[in-house]
Amino acid sequence: MVDYNDKEWWSVIFRFHKADTFRKLFPVILCIGLYSFIVAWLEKSYAHGFDAHLKNLGVLHSILGFALSMLLVFRTNTAYDRWWEGRKLWGALVNNSRNLAIKLAALLPQEKGDDRAFFNVMIGNYAFVLKNHLRKKQVEHEFEEHGELDKEYISNFKHQPNKIASAMTLRLVSLQRQGTLSNNDMLLLNNEFSSFTDICGGCERIANTPIPFSYSSFIKKFIALYILSLPIGYVITLGYYVIPVVMFVSYVLLSLEMIAEEVENPFGTDANDLPTDQIAAGIRTAVSDIFE
Repeated sequence: MVDYNDKEWWSVIFRFHKADTFRKLFPVILCIGLYSFIVAWLEKSYAHGFDAHLKNLGVLHSILGFALSMLLVFRTNTAYDRWWEGRKLWGALVNNSRNLAIKLAALLPQEKGDDRAFFNVMIGNYAFVLKNHLRKKQVEHEFEEHGELDKEYISNFKHQPNKIASAMTLRLVSLQRQGTLSNNDMLLLNNEFSSFTDICGGCERIANTPIPFSYSSFIKKFIALYILSLPIGYVITLGYYVIPVVMFVSYVLLSLEMIAEEVENPFGTDANDLPTDQIAAGIRTAVSDIFE
């Protein structure tokens, strides 16, 4: 995720980072400029008898532009809603991990050092495993091993977050049967344990449910047809000035669609995705501090 100061206008305006749409769209914008020049030259040279009809096409663009703007507003709002929901889910994971660590640190006696160390490690591991699961990656170097729960063992399971949650639940049930934890203690811990699976399911819903293909395809086709026909309708009134105008309009429209595509799945490694690496590291640090 890009860190920036939203109050510094000049640094934001003139800063070009690797996720900036201008950098990615620059070759496409140049091609559109060349296309606009060819259209302008052809109309100036050979289409003098069709000026009235071409002006009517410009009026049609004005009408369609309003419809296109509404579609893009809905598209970007939908994508941002997915991004923000993902952030709320990871915020809930932070809070519930801390609450679970606080309760376990209070309920487990100090002589249960192995059990305290197990939960200390696994609560932190859950965040990292969930992050990699959403990115469809295997367990990486962040995974801290404890007993039989090592990287090789965890890698054998397709749904690794469930395995971590299951291992913690089994250890909790074992402590209950030993008499270390009472039934009331189990009820006290139940909400935090259940929330792990709920949060995982919510993140999977976002990651595995893209925008419907027909809707996304229609917007892309609409934008492409609008841009390609734009110089045809405005050469009569703008002349060769239509070239920079079409290039600028194309940059705006294509950028909005590209930004929506990037943020609708916020769990990847793009510059505008959620900082799940930092959040997971923060969870591990907070849990370790609580148990210590």
